Amino acid sequence: MRFDSTDTYIVTDELALAVEAALTLERPLLIKGEPGTGKTLLAEEVAQSQGMPLITWHIKSTTKAQQGLYEYDAVSRLRDSQLGDERVHDISNYIKKGKLWEAFTAPERCVLLIDEIDKADIEFPNDLLQELDRMEFFVYETGETIKAANRPLVVITSNNEKELPDAFLRRCFFHYINFPDRETMQQIVGVHYPSIKQDLVKEAMDIFFDVRKVPGLKKKPSTSELIDWLKLLMADDIPEEILTERDPSKAIPPLYGALVKNEQDVHLLERLAFMHRRDSRG
Repeated sequence: MRFDSTDTYIVTDELALAVEAALTLERPLLIKGEPGTGKTLLAEEVAQSQGMPLITWHIKSTTKAQQGLYEYDAVSRLRDSQLGDERVHDISNYIKKGKLWEAFTAPERCVLLIDEIDKADIEFPNDLLQELDRMEFFVYETGETIKAANRPLVVITSNNEKELPDAFLRRCFFHYINFPDRETMQQIVGVHYPSIKQDLVKEAMDIFFDVRKVPGLKKKPSTSELIDWLKLLMADDIPEEILTERDPSKAIPPLYGALVKNEQDVHLLERLAFMHRRDSRG
């Protein structure tokens, strides 16, 4: 399988090789990188480009590994038994299939996205070790084994909020999506806005990468935030000269709310602007 750039997603050679390596090794593909670098979108693009169904499991802080396999609703079964419901005689009526069950029993090979695995409890990855390794699990209530008919491509994303266990990492093929360089970023912008004026892109990219270089920023602006910012700059009611005629002594970019997302970073940029003006006068 060859995975390449699409009309909506730019793929580096390293990322394409990582996808192919995970498929060859039949290992989960663990993707890390800054928020906004397209980790989640990768699974969607792989599925679309290969004509494979996508099954997505979004992980929260309260998510348990068992929910990915199945959940047994004992309370509903007890209630139905008290009401004399005939459904109680078939325990499978009270088993809710999880995302791994869906992926394992899909009629064709699919992509299973386990999104933001680092949001869950530290034991969460370890609790899925055997199931992802063997591609099967046992349902105690019914006594059946659910085994993958077509081994899915498992894509796991992480924002590095927590360290993942070594035993889990050993079972994955790992790839870190580096922040795009200027040339790659220009390609990404071109995919989203094919008719954008290149003068606007140049000015915006200069400001964007300058902001990212500011030391001490709590949150650097990401790719998705640049795309949002450009959308604003392209809007009909925004003057075209807003970038070209801006005061270079001001560190705060116009419409900064699309790029800078907390007050500490705003204050930092304001202090830098003040110091730049003071030094200029001196």
